Amino acid sequence: MRILMDLASNTDKEPVQVGEISKRQNISVKYLEQLIRPLQKAQLITSVRGPKGGHMLARKPQHISFGESIRVLEVHKDADGCFCHEEECNMMDFCLLNLAWQRAMESFYEILDGTTIADLAKESCK
Repeated sequence: MRILMDLASNTDKEPVQVGEISKRQNISVKYLEQLIRPLQKAQLITSVRGPKGGHMLARKPQHISFGESIRVLEVHKDADGCFCHEEECNMMDFCLLNLAWQRAMESFYEILDGTTIADLAKESCK
């Protein structure tokens, strides 16, 4: 998320180099490069090669939701699965733990989907 917010705050129609993001956000270049790949694949950022190359948001910050970004970068993609993480749960459709978890995740993403990178960038400037 800090990559996206950094790009939203520092892109003036010029690509931003990974080294610049690394210094501002105190994140190693190696780790940033790992995070950039899925963001590119999801078409949230674009990359430009060459001496003046770098990265830019693929869309305006007000058109990228926090929820969309989290779904791309999420490490644990099993939030929709069985709460107990069973390989095959025969109670999944009526398990009260699973139903509560599903409601919580729906509320979680409803809030994140209603928040854009522009909203977050605005808040960080206050």
